[in-house]
Amino acid sequence: MKLKRFKVTDFRSVKDSGWIEVDDVAALIGTNESGKTNLLLPLWKLNPAKGGEINTTADYPRKHYVDFRNAEPQPTFITAIFSLTETMRAELARLTGHEMSSFEEVSVSRRFDEEYVISFPLVPERRSAETKLIETALDSALAQISGNKVLKSEEQLVQTVKECIEKARGLVPSSSECSDAQVSPIIKALQVAGLDGAPKTSTAIPRFRQLVEEVEDVAAELATRHPDQVDKAHDYVLAQLPKFVYYSHYGNLDSEIYLPHVINNLSRTDLGQKEEARAHTLKVLFEFVGLEPKEILDLGAESNQNEDQIALTAEQKKKRSILLQSASTKLTQEFREWWKQGDYQFRFEADGNHFRIWVSDDRRPEEVELEGRSAGLQWFLSFYLVFLVESEDEHANAVLLLDEPGHSLHALAQRDLSLFFNGLAEQNQLVYTTHSPFLIDADHLDRAKKVFVAEDGTSKASADLNAAEGADVSVRGAGYAVHAAVGLTISESLLLGCIPVVVEGSSDQHYLTGIKTLLVAAGRIKPGREYVFPPAGGVKGVKPLVSVISARDDELPVVFVDSDKAGHNFAASLKNGLYKGNEGMILEVGSFVAIPEAEIEDLLPQELIVWAVDRWHRTAEKPFEDVVKADESVVPQIESWAVSQGITLEKPGWKVELAKLVKKRLLDRGLDALDPDTLDSWTKMFEALIQAGGK
Repeated sequence: MKLKRFKVTDFRSVKDSGWIEVDDVAALIGTNESGKTNLLLPLWKLNPAKGGEINTTADYPRKHYVDFRNAEPQPTFITAIFSLTETMRAELARLTGHEMSSFEEVSVSRRFDEEYVISFPLVPERRSAETKLIETALDSALAQISGNKVLKSEEQLVQTVKECIEKARGLVPSSSECSDAQVSPIIKALQVAGLDGAPKTSTAIPRFRQLVEEVEDVAAELATRHPDQVDKAHDYVLAQLPKFVYYSHYGNLDSEIYLPHVINNLSRTDLGQKEEARAHTLKVLFEFVGLEPKEILDLGAESNQNEDQIALTAEQKKKRSILLQSASTKLTQEFREWWKQGDYQFRFEADGNHFRIWVSDDRRPEEVELEGRSAGLQWFLSFYLVFLVESEDEHANAVLLLDEPGHSLHALAQRDLSLFFNGLAEQNQLVYTTHSPFLIDADHLDRAKKVFVAEDGTSKASADLNAAEGADVSVRGAGYAVHAAVGLTISESLLLGCIPVVVEGSSDQHYLTGIKTLLVAAGRIKPGREYVFPPAGGVKGVKPLVSVISARDDELPVVFVDSDKAGHNFAASLKNGLYKGNEGMILEVGSFVAIPEAEIEDLLPQELIVWAVDRWHRTAEKPFEDVVKADESVVPQIESWAVSQGITLEKPGWKVELAKLVKKRLLDRGLDALDPDTLDSWTKMFEALIQAGGK
């Protein structure tokens, strides 16, 4: 069971955050006080591994406190959509009587009264059947039975069967749809025919039985309850629901630990969030190294009454010293296997009621208390203990929620942490908050979601990472870290000799990166250098981005834009201005596809775009496949179709979401699924890009 997307409806400062898509790793990017934490907390409280109790005093939106307190039922604060495994789909089909294909997704919501609401959005609300289906079944059966040669011994029986069918035909309602109550009399009319004694060689009676089964199947489908009303289906989903684990820097270890407090706190259930987080980390630490806080405390007890007791005390302290040395060695060895930023050595020391953690490394051999080292090391050690050590237990397959991870780390260590997330995500989905560009993987911008404060004062989230013109400073600030991350990647690419090709948006970046991957794999192109596709956030952003890229060595990058009106006019202005004399470095999509006003999506096989659109919006009354035209640009057609179906496309973010889906499908299917004309067109396009780049 895997988290696909979630939406916070009403929680503290968040009201209808919008759907937040989640893959193996997701990053919530925003400025301070933008509400990032208030997106993680309700997700945690959907099904917390530990803690996570709903506190209405703190969690109700303040301005709606009175209304929410008296509401019955209590409002929903979180809704999450999960994809289901084949095993789960099969079990739900068994429990409900519906097809497995209807259980690709399940929606799980939670209310402030801790009650869950389970629904299956892909299961159709079938309350009536098409009358034409029953009419056709009756007419077809009657025609076949009447046309078959009848045995003399069954003439009377066949006549009775035909009369029953004709009577049933007269009971079919004139409306286009019929309900369960209207189908029942039809079945009863058919069942009047007694089939006992029918000859085994009869051809009419088997066809009649087939007719009865067809009509009964329609009735059974109408009578089947929707899975939303099946308690066993709800219970099964809740039993499979992954746990959510929340971690913030509150759980960081201290260098000096007062053992009596540790012993007391580990047995308490009334600790606050900060104290509970720190107590939990300490519990994991002692369990990991095989120590008991009370044993360490007792072994250090002083006794000066007689020589035997003094000797016993000395023996106990020796035992404690050996235990601490052994535990220190274990932590040092295990941590060294994972942490690559330094060769650290840990030493545990107990002095009376106090327990201390000392740290040294190969560059600074002198021992320093843990708190005397970087806050980043404290975070990494605490994170390592809580998640990696416990991942074999209750955190296995859990969704990890990290609030501002590694915010005190050096930039390079933050980059390493970002790479580390990829490995961690092999076992656990990961959602984290940050405002640091070093924790944003520019090669996976689809992971980033922008969090900002909207005009109504509530927190919102969006996959649109572009700073809209005239947007509030919080909106622009939310995307700044992403733009900084892209800038860092571009700078690194330039330093390493890559060739940047400036494109309009992230969707262009997704498509061109995917196409390049396939062409290189097929040996169609062999560029001398790596080509990267920094997105400009729209046509208006192309010129500023060109200026940033060309500032380093005064070389203009290649520009690749759509051939719609805006893109074509902008290309012309660049050729007459900044690129005068370098017009060949401006390329348009329309040069490689015979479609008027072509956009980047028109480079892809149209059936792939159609598949993605219809999969994305399965609830549409009329699928896009039924209206698309092959000789027109596909993007305006999608927008027109969406309006006709009452579907709202978030601009411009919808194109990015579509591109991610298409790119994944494209790479999953590989070269064998592509026709030669498409490959030839792509090859021609990349050869032109390589020639324009002069490399």
